[in-house]
Amino acid sequence: MTSTLLIVQFVLAIILTITILLQKSSSIGLGAYSGSNDSLFGAKGPGNFLSKATMALGLIFVINTLVLGYMYNQDKTKSAVDTVKIDTLIPNKPEQDKQKTAPAAPTAPSVPQTK
Repeated sequence: MTSTLLIVQFVLAIILTITILLQKSSSIGLGAYSGSNDSLFGAKGPGNFLSKATMALGLIFVINTLVLGYMYNQDKTKSAVDTVKIDTLIPNKPEQDKQKTAPAAPTAPSVPQTK
């Protein structure tokens, strides 16, 4: 799921960049926020399609970023030890434990007696 959202994030970044670059430049610098008619917050508001598309894509981009951050944080709380199969590391065979007996004590070597 996270890989799909990451691909969507890259596509959104490319489309958002293209939409921003296609917009008409007002060339007024910081004066865009002073209330002129060409600005986003001016008297006319966001009138054309590209500004509305930029706002929508920006909102989707931010929401996708938050979801990706949440999902990656959930994966971070998991430990690698949680995924290890314990039964493969330590074989548990109780029938072999019961069959094991103590080894017999060694006997002294027999020395042949000569007459």
